[in-house]
Amino acid sequence: MAITARTRNVLIGAGVCVLGLYVGSLVVGKIHHATTLHTVAEESAVPDVAIIMPHHAKSKVELTLPGTIDAWYRAPIYPQVSGYVKMWYKDYGATVHKGDVLAEINAPALDAQYAQAKADLDAVTAKYHLAVVTANRWRAMGQSQSVSGQSVSVAEANEQAAEAKMQAAQRNVDHFEALEKFKTIVAPFDGVVTSRSISVGDYVNNGGGELSATGAASELFTVADTHKLRLFISVPEIFSYILQDGLQAEVSVPQYAGQTFKATYLTTSRGYDLNTRTAVAEFTMDNDQQKLWPGTFASVSLKAHNTAANQLDVPTGTLVFQEKGMQVVVVDDHNHAHYHNVKIGRMADSSTEIDAGLNATDHIINNPPADLLENDVVHVVSPARGYNESGWQESGDED
Repeated sequence: MAITARTRNVLIGAGVCVLGLYVGSLVVGKIHHATTLHTVAEESAVPDVAIIMPHHAKSKVELTLPGTIDAWYRAPIYPQVSGYVKMWYKDYGATVHKGDVLAEINAPALDAQYAQAKADLDAVTAKYHLAVVTANRWRAMGQSQSVSGQSVSVAEANEQAAEAKMQAAQRNVDHFEALEKFKTIVAPFDGVVTSRSISVGDYVNNGGGELSATGAASELFTVADTHKLRLFISVPEIFSYILQDGLQAEVSVPQYAGQTFKATYLTTSRGYDLNTRTAVAEFTMDNDQQKLWPGTFASVSLKAHNTAANQLDVPTGTLVFQEKGMQVVVVDDHNHAHYHNVKIGRMADSSTEIDAGLNATDHIINNPPADLLENDVVHVVSPARGYNESGWQESGDED
């Protein structure tokens, strides 16, 4: 059936209308998409920030530091003679008193030298006695003018030389007598044997203990006096002012969970380690029940009066260092960001004291964006739960 001209025109018109609607929908979609992108871009250009408020520093300084517990006295014992271990008598953990025998060393070479020294003493002693008799005879003949004065002087000089040789030989014997006593290893004080590094038959070296493959010397025994203990901690430079007489510490150790021990400040190194900027502080601890052992790791809690209690504290993450110095970013009532110069005091890992340049009512951006500029508009939001657990007051509206 032939299509009339009117029908053709109607179909063409309908197609044009459909095409126009399709084109129009595409144009409207692109316009909507562009508008949405523009809106998102504008919103993205305004950074989301979390706001906190500074607070006054606490009246008490509280910090927890790692420490090491050591014995009141600790003596590594080395041999003074070379030989083989004849027997040892005290093992790990043995309680000893001053003078108790720990081990004996068999030193035949030393015994031979000692015998030789005594024989040498006997020989020079006999020669001395002969020189004395000879000198006395020459002196008697000198009084009767039967010999020259020079001969008498020679005899007296020989007597003095013989006496000097006898005294030298006696000192040599004394030396070996002292070494003979070192064949017996004894405890230097009352304490506990914390280390034994020898066995029967081991060869030990004069002054160096048993030699390892690298030539390093090790001690035979270690004896520790643990009736009292010393506690050592490294105190950061900014907190070293708390190290004063009367300072008490609470000590926790892994083997006694939930139990604390008291420690009293004794002294400090009065100098800082250049690598860590810390000073070594020494505390004393009573250990009458022998519950604590030397070498124990300790968690040490210190509390002291804060000399800067009236200053403001802010999280260290709020600080920005630029060409103008240390700054913080404060948000005004119109949500505009402004950089304020501040003078900082003591700085810790989590918080920093502000000496000047900040008010307690200022709203500070925590961890400000790196690209934030002066007078930029910001969007104040409340951070996710757990973002700030440091105790600073947060301010802001939900996004």
